[in-house]
Amino acid sequence: MKTPEWLKPGIYGAVVGAVLTMVAGFSWGGWVTGGNAEEMASDLANDTVIAALLPVCVDMARTDKDRVAKLATIQEASTYKRRDAVMAAGWATVPGSDAPNRDLAQACIAGLQLDES
Repeated sequence: MKTPEWLKPGIYGAVVGAVLTMVAGFSWGGWVTGGNAEEMASDLANDTVIAALLPVCVDMARTDKDRVAKLATIQEASTYKRRDAVMAAGWATVPGSDAPNRDLAQACIAGLQLDES
């Protein structure tokens, strides 16, 4: 089948327009791929769960019998080891789980409002 000569510029224009639309959409339009959307949704869900569990961590710290000693240990730890100290204190282990949560421990440090000295 032979295409009419007048149809070729229209086909080329449609292809170029589609490509430019995709480039503009993914670059500036906020379009994302399915994998990228899943990753963003997973990050948001994790952040939401950590925010919901933060009061549990702070309450566990508040009601702990050895609160003063554990807080002293956490404050004496260097800034980058405080998360591990909160995990060792047991405050980042949510009831019903076996292991502490690193993200919850980091959020708990901010929730406890420890001095950054």
